[in-house]
Amino acid sequence: MKDYKYLYKIDSPTDLRKIPTYELKIVCEEIRDYMIDVVSQTGGHLGAGLGVVELTVALHYVFNTPYDKLIWDTGHQAYPHKIITGRRDAMITIRQLGGISGFLKRSESEYDVFGAGHASTALSAALGIATARDFLKENYKVVAIVGDGAMTGGMVYEAMNNAGLQKRDLIVILNDNNMSIAPNVWQFSKYFTEITSTPQFNKFKAQVWELTGKLDELGDRIRKVVARVEGGIKAIVTPGALFEALGFRYFGPFNGHNINQLVRILSHIKPLKGPILVHVYTQKGKGYKPAEEDSQKLHGVVPFDKITGKALKTSSVASYTKIFGETLVEIAKQNDKVVGITAAMPDGTGLDHLQKAFPERFFDVGIAEQHGVTFAAGLATQGMIPVVAIYSTFLQRAFDQIIHDVALQHLHVVFVLDRGGLVGADGPTHHGAFDLSYLRIIPGMVIMAPKDENELRNMLYTAIEYKDGPIAMRYPRGNALGVPISKTFEKIPIGKAEVLRKGSNVALLAIGSMVTYAITAAELLQNDDISAEVVNMRFVKPLDYDLLNDIFKRFYKIYVLEENSIVGGLGSAVLEYAAKVDAKLDIELVGLPDEFVEHGTQAELHAKLGIDASGVAEKVKSEIKSIKQLETN
Repeated sequence: MKDYKYLYKIDSPTDLRKIPTYELKIVCEEIRDYMIDVVSQTGGHLGAGLGVVELTVALHYVFNTPYDKLIWDTGHQAYPHKIITGRRDAMITIRQLGGISGFLKRSESEYDVFGAGHASTALSAALGIATARDFLKENYKVVAIVGDGAMTGGMVYEAMNNAGLQKRDLIVILNDNNMSIAPNVWQFSKYFTEITSTPQFNKFKAQVWELTGKLDELGDRIRKVVARVEGGIKAIVTPGALFEALGFRYFGPFNGHNINQLVRILSHIKPLKGPILVHVYTQKGKGYKPAEEDSQKLHGVVPFDKITGKALKTSSVASYTKIFGETLVEIAKQNDKVVGITAAMPDGTGLDHLQKAFPERFFDVGIAEQHGVTFAAGLATQGMIPVVAIYSTFLQRAFDQIIHDVALQHLHVVFVLDRGGLVGADGPTHHGAFDLSYLRIIPGMVIMAPKDENELRNMLYTAIEYKDGPIAMRYPRGNALGVPISKTFEKIPIGKAEVLRKGSNVALLAIGSMVTYAITAAELLQNDDISAEVVNMRFVKPLDYDLLNDIFKRFYKIYVLEENSIVGGLGSAVLEYAAKVDAKLDIELVGLPDEFVEHGTQAELHAKLGIDASGVAEKVKSEIKSIKQLETN
């Protein structure tokens, strides 16, 4: 255990507030060092948290948390918050099975006021909390910390517009680690806003305002001139004109790593009323050289060497994400109408490959999935072939646009959903547990999932060549299987499954990541003289009805395997068809339960839910054994 001066004495923000202000710099250094030490062992989100250490300390120091409410946007910037709020020692368990969450979680701590795994939600939630406070006649402060690209999401501006109209007592901290601000503008702006945030200035301003109010027409004219002059100056010397137009009083920008200044500014602003926006600039990865030099790469990390910042374990097998990105570039070279769209995740989705190869055909729309989908729809109307690459869990945010702007108009938009299924340590906010279900209900949508990387390549080629409306492909997080890659592409017949292994006792109908489990399960079952037929369904919609009719004739016991919620997915589709043709069968669904699955490694979660190969084999064995016993009796 390192010999920290203060860190191990801080079990709550109350302990933090006992430390003299001039010593807070030491506290920040210790939190940063501890965070690097822990995350290097556990993996997790690093850069964003390192960038907000001083801001986090200042907020808990100035505001009376948990009575005052801090609402964090995009919870991966909240690691310092967790350390300060009683979870320091539990950080070594972060994102591990049974450990604390990598995001904000209301059930985990009273300091986690609002859960946050997706971006751009904090301001809406904060306004709701502030409104409830006023209805209940309570008197706490509400502070929303918005950052890490969240301001590119339209939901923030919807909330800000409404907050400006409601005029409630609300503070928004804009944690800006992207916006470039010229030093000369910043210096003047800092001086200007430090003056305007002091109690003396605001008291003087209020007194002048009250006095001119008693001067009838002359007072009105003075007020208009003063307001026009003050507004003009602030519009020129600060980047806050937009926020003020939306009804917020703007202060900033400030250096988000100057802890003493932050404490002073927040102390001045705390008693002010009405919607307020405080603009601070920070450096993602602050205090750790490898993260400062490559903040995007060290945004989310696996366990790494603290000296170099390099991952401790690497795989020789490429990830599905990389294979998708490289394949798209191959296809784009052959088809100049193909373009790629992502929502602030070029590296995460593999579209960075297209960005490098064809920058003019790559579009990053920011954290704006709704806009991204409708933007793709517009492109499609003019004969372009947009490939929209978004994490499964984030595409949920554009559900209406998929229906209204793409499917209803029968447009050829290719949706590529990375992180389909359980993603592991990121947990329930990021599990792609619902895409097969929410896409399946949309008329005209084709949905497929590859069993391996070679099939992924062929499915992407098929999707781009497909011309009859929207089409979606989902694949899992992590490394591919290492199967041989064909040098040429092959179109897959839409809606056609394939039998991978013949059997006579039971049928295992699997899709995507579950196909490998099904094959292994069949091999395990063979040891117990149970013959399992394995089908790679490939498509959730449309189904291969001819093959299903054959399966229904030859098997009574059928298992449908999918890494998706059992509500509304492939299993539901098979059951619906069985009911339609009045098939009297025993069909069992094997997939994700109708609940939110916790965090842990993918292998741990698969085993816990009984959807891995051994779990499937044991399920089949126990049920076949029961059937045989009944037949014997």
